[in-house]
Amino acid sequence: MHTLRLAALSAGLKAKKFSSAELTRGFLQRIAAHDKQLNAFVTVAEESALKQANAADARLAKGQAVALTGVPLAQKDIFCTQGVKTTCGSKMLANFIAPYSATVVQRCDDAGMVMLGKTNMDEFAMGSSNETSYFGPVRNPYDLNAVPGGSSGGSAAAVAARLAPIATGTDTGGSIRQPAALCNLTGLKPTYGRVSRYGMIAFASSLDQGGPMARSAEDVALLMNVIAGFDSNDSTSVDTPVPDYTADLTKSLAGLRIGIPKEFFGQGLDTKVEQVIRDALKQYERLGAKIKEISLPNSGLSVPTYYVVAPAECSSNLSRFDGVRYGYRCDQPVDLVDLYKRSRGEGFGAEVKRRIMIGTYALSSGYYDAYYLKAQKLRRLISDDFKNAYKEIDVIMGPTSPTVAFNLGEKTDDPVTMYLSDIYTIAVNLAGIPGMSIPVGFVGQRPVGLQLMGNYFDEARLLNIAHQYQQATDWHLRAPKGFE
Repeated sequence: MHTLRLAALSAGLKAKKFSSAELTRGFLQRIAAHDKQLNAFVTVAEESALKQANAADARLAKGQAVALTGVPLAQKDIFCTQGVKTTCGSKMLANFIAPYSATVVQRCDDAGMVMLGKTNMDEFAMGSSNETSYFGPVRNPYDLNAVPGGSSGGSAAAVAARLAPIATGTDTGGSIRQPAALCNLTGLKPTYGRVSRYGMIAFASSLDQGGPMARSAEDVALLMNVIAGFDSNDSTSVDTPVPDYTADLTKSLAGLRIGIPKEFFGQGLDTKVEQVIRDALKQYERLGAKIKEISLPNSGLSVPTYYVVAPAECSSNLSRFDGVRYGYRCDQPVDLVDLYKRSRGEGFGAEVKRRIMIGTYALSSGYYDAYYLKAQKLRRLISDDFKNAYKEIDVIMGPTSPTVAFNLGEKTDDPVTMYLSDIYTIAVNLAGIPGMSIPVGFVGQRPVGLQLMGNYFDEARLLNIAHQYQQATDWHLRAPKGFE
């Protein structure tokens, strides 16, 4: 059953070929058997998962099920989950039990889905390799010596290794798309405001966005039907109609206009990765698409812009973790200042401290105009580049990552090199548009992802474009050895 995708799992449950309880036990057994190799899960919620599965079976028996009732999933450990530990990959929240559920979690619960557990992640979603987690690094199922990407590396590894059929992730600068690319998955970062951020622990509030990670575009579409939509609890949620994301999956791509940014194919892109991407673009031409070279002239400024905006917002958001109200508290503080200093000093890891310090500096008196304000102006220029491009084309394509998965420890001592792992993904977050990564091949045994970038609220078209490619190829069906 672990080899089946969501539509087949849903059909099997409704046809009573197997029960949700049987399905859930099967995935829990796979987690017990394989997760020691991967470290993909922080928490396995066996008891509550089986209760949810039994409740789903009761709904199925009464004919009250919806599309994904009884289907298991994994939730990234950044989404608050009532009664279940929510750590954000940090010592600061290592024992935090959320008193409420995030909207994404609640909507999955309301649909009758079964949460298998919470997945490991870079601490407070800050990282590109899933090596900054307080609970240790996650390993890539395709090569256990390699990183799975970050920050949603636990979700990526869990789905790639067939420990869960689908998982949630979050994407602030590429943290759904990059691990999806490195683990041979389909991952979607929706338009900013399309999926509620309520109960999603904040890193950079104007950039963070939750979304699905799965083996196919169809699976992603099915979960988007559950989690997308307006939420009055989230002031950044956009009140616009939500389509059925599965409705247009089979539409022809004849006449599709694909823009290829020349800036994405220059220095820094691995030549073998480029060849795989070029081959994928040829497949799109065979499907009837037209390819045109375009320019995103300000995209080269996306990394420096992001690393002013995101740390500034993280500095503000993480100020709440002070050792007073919740989270880690140091032992025997001598006074309030000592409580603040030692609780934050001991509770946060090195990468989180680095970004807090950068952000605090950028927001400080005398530097706000020089750094933060200028970064916001550049952000508008980057967004305008996309708006201008979509006047002539329907979708933008290019590599998701400049390289395949790198080895564990390879970049941990060089933060700037690590930051450049997201050079092709960050602009999408700065502009707020939807972005997606799909599997298109391998370099050796390590996967390569193609990035699709669409206009605002154009997720349905991206899913159609991805699905049609996946009907013509089988890269997304490949499984890592030892986890088939």
